[in-house]
Amino acid sequence: MSQPALRRLPAVLVVDDELRSQEALRRTLEEDFEVFCASGADEGLEILEREQSLSAIRIVLCDQRMPGTTGVQFLRDVRHRWPDVVRIILSGYTDAEDIISGVNEAGIWQYLLKPWQPEQLLLTLQRASEVWRLQQENQRLSLDLRTAEPILKKRVEGKQEKAKSRFGLDGLIRAPGSPLEAVCALVRRVAPYDLSVMVTGESGTGKEMIARAIHYESRRAERPFITENCGALPDSLLESELFGYKRGAFTGAVEDRIGLFQQADGGTLFLDEIGETSPAFQVKLLRALQEGEFRPLGSTRPVTVDVRVIAATNRDLEEDVRTGRFREDLYYRLATIPLHVPPLRERPMDLPLLARRLLETTARALDKPVDGLDAATLAGLAVYRWPGNVRELQNEILRMVALADTPLLGAELLSPRLVGAGRGEAAALVLPSTGGLNGNLRERMEQLEQRVLAEAMQRHRGNKSRAARELGLSRVGLRAKLNRYGLEGAEA
Repeated sequence: MSQPALRRLPAVLVVDDELRSQEALRRTLEEDFEVFCASGADEGLEILEREQSLSAIRIVLCDQRMPGTTGVQFLRDVRHRWPDVVRIILSGYTDAEDIISGVNEAGIWQYLLKPWQPEQLLLTLQRASEVWRLQQENQRLSLDLRTAEPILKKRVEGKQEKAKSRFGLDGLIRAPGSPLEAVCALVRRVAPYDLSVMVTGESGTGKEMIARAIHYESRRAERPFITENCGALPDSLLESELFGYKRGAFTGAVEDRIGLFQQADGGTLFLDEIGETSPAFQVKLLRALQEGEFRPLGSTRPVTVDVRVIAATNRDLEEDVRTGRFREDLYYRLATIPLHVPPLRERPMDLPLLARRLLETTARALDKPVDGLDAATLAGLAVYRWPGNVRELQNEILRMVALADTPLLGAELLSPRLVGAGRGEAAALVLPSTGGLNGNLRERMEQLEQRVLAEAMQRHRGNKSRAARELGLSRVGLRAKLNRYGLEGAEA
């Protein structure tokens, strides 16, 4: 017995007692749909009984006013016998009772009014066809989930472990003795507790990675981690992004939107560049943090959420608090645990590890075979101060890989600013104070760094603030270096 030919277009049944209306609908839809037409309810049911054995008809478009029955009554029968079919009423009347009964009794998906516009009608039926497809996919997935729950559970657990390995503390690249070790130790201690953390540091140091590590080391690791750059949006947009809004709350709000606070419910919300927000917005954020609830724009009902907030900034917020630019009460609400990420120039021992990891990632992304960096290239990277930190290093590696013709990347691929910095550093090293250095290049660089630190502390009579200012370091970074070389006692 031959099999019926498979239809390539989704099918729609048009039920209308006016033949001219049928033909107009057919002409509008026939390029995108296979159109069946019926002049009444009985004929429509016959077509459905015949065609549904082939799972053909996805949508029924029915006129409301027909002889002998109404569109709502007909679609109520369709709903009972073929519940998956998407049902649409087409009517020239705006009777509220018809609309209410259509939604409640017949499960009407859309109620369209005459006269209809061809483009709008076609768009509506295309959306209806997608609704039908999603319904079928949902049913299939529901069945698959019931039969494959143990396998899926194992896969999810595997992905959770992989995410924790990548984004947790193990994913933070650092060498033994790195200043980042102290940061990771603090992350490990505070992560299990729902305390607000303020991550500070220069741009490009990896503040978001620290925030992710806190999340994945916490009890919220299986819940969402949501990020928002507060410096990228004006107050009105930032408020709607974080708190959401109801349809009609403002011009352009054509549908309800769930805010990031609700999306992060049970998990962690990372607010980057929090120092760029205005005092007016800071008041609204403080209220939400204090009360644990907020009202979406245009709503009269508060929403309660359970969210851990981690904020980050490259500004000196304590100074902003003193000048009145940042609210003191919000600062202390966000900075229960302050955490400073050292810049890359204070982590020279991490640079080779970071460069190799970034090289591997970039080579995979660009699909280029790369073996590594030669010694001259590593030396060129080492003498640069990296004002853009890890982000700048990532861009430099990306540039080198893109320009490379050989698997081993040589110093000729370094960008001009790094080559110039290397020449300047080499000239600066020709000083009387460089005499007496022993060992390999790294050991000599460490001895020179120790000597520079000791001389700066002696010159400023142990005043760390002035010494740090001269050396271009933060006070925290200077203290870490003094601890590393046993010079911590050299203070006033």
